[in-house]
Amino acid sequence: MGQGMEPTPIVDLKGFYERMHQTREVRVRAVADIAAGRVPDSALVRVLETTLEDLRNILRPDGKAELEVTPGRSMELDLGYEIGELEKDVLYLRQGEDALLTFLAQLHPDFSQEVSTALNVLQGRSFKAWITDRDGTTNNYCGRYNSSIQSAYNAVFLSRYARVHVGRSVFITSAPLRDPGIVNVSVNPDGSFIYAASKGRECLDLEGARRVFPIEPEKQALLDAFNARMETLLCEPAYGTFTLIGSGYQRKFGQTTIARQDITGTIPEDESKAFLAVIGQVVAEVDPEGRHFYIEDTGLDVEVILTVDDEQGGKDFSKAEGVAFLDQTFALDLQKGPNLVSGDTRSDLPLAQAVLERCPETWVVFVTRDEELAADVRRLTPSSLVVSRPDVLVTALGMLARSDV
Repeated sequence: MGQGMEPTPIVDLKGFYERMHQTREVRVRAVADIAAGRVPDSALVRVLETTLEDLRNILRPDGKAELEVTPGRSMELDLGYEIGELEKDVLYLRQGEDALLTFLAQLHPDFSQEVSTALNVLQGRSFKAWITDRDGTTNNYCGRYNSSIQSAYNAVFLSRYARVHVGRSVFITSAPLRDPGIVNVSVNPDGSFIYAASKGRECLDLEGARRVFPIEPEKQALLDAFNARMETLLCEPAYGTFTLIGSGYQRKFGQTTIARQDITGTIPEDESKAFLAVIGQVVAEVDPEGRHFYIEDTGLDVEVILTVDDEQGGKDFSKAEGVAFLDQTFALDLQKGPNLVSGDTRSDLPLAQAVLERCPETWVVFVTRDEELAADVRRLTPSSLVVSRPDVLVTALGMLARSDV
């Protein structure tokens, strides 16, 4: 084992999260080695292999794991993301990039054809700015945000593309910035990406300095009051489980996210809908006139978002407002282009529209198997590409940069 990398046993949920964050430390070191042209220490890879073995060993015959949350209380987990990304990283770090690409082609139907199409579309193009969503776009979905640690191969491919083909690269996400947030689950080399969290309200520049979109004190006081009410509720046994699934409970800058379901359907649907109603009631009590909060329900997460003032009084703060703040704060000069935007859900359409309005010379890439959403993306601009899964996009970008290094 590498120094300071002795594994902690996986006997409960706390131990599981500790082990996953140990893999982040390992992956950060491995990616830094690769970026510097060094072969990662074999001891680092062994940490990933040991974690992979331990995760497999706690699986039940049905493929799920059950871990203790508190004495006498356990939780069922789908570890598909954690195990799958560890398998890919071990293969990549032990046998190399070509072995990984062969594995991905065997894993996904039509993978090679989709990658070839993406290569043909993006070949020979470089961009002034690349603004991308993370989860579902460049990162496979995970059942729990706190354990959605970016894989090493993913970081190598994305940062290589950013270095070779892009002037400034930005991750923009609805997740918080840190503790926990996008910074805590990313392993990209330092200086590769600007991290913009809470839909762009708060961000970390390439030097590690935090920048924030200003919030009026009165609005912040309302959000603080809402958070206090929710935290009291979430301490009750009836609601505590919602902090452990999916996105959990996330206090962000200018908004709060509370999971009501996860991608594996852990919560019975009637309980999930009842909890949504409880959240709506708390919002109504804190903001009885309905002027200061906007509620966005994805079916999995409930986003309670402070509005921004406009001529009608207030509107949702979307990634469109976020990208305007980023453009101004970091002098991205989006109007000069060409730009690249990537996303995977309808909440990313305003982001694409905002960048297109600044510069028509913008390519839009979406990751989706939703035909209706794909059609909407293609209607936005003829300079668009739709792929079925993050692995296709990440592989294509990595291959484009590898051929030009």
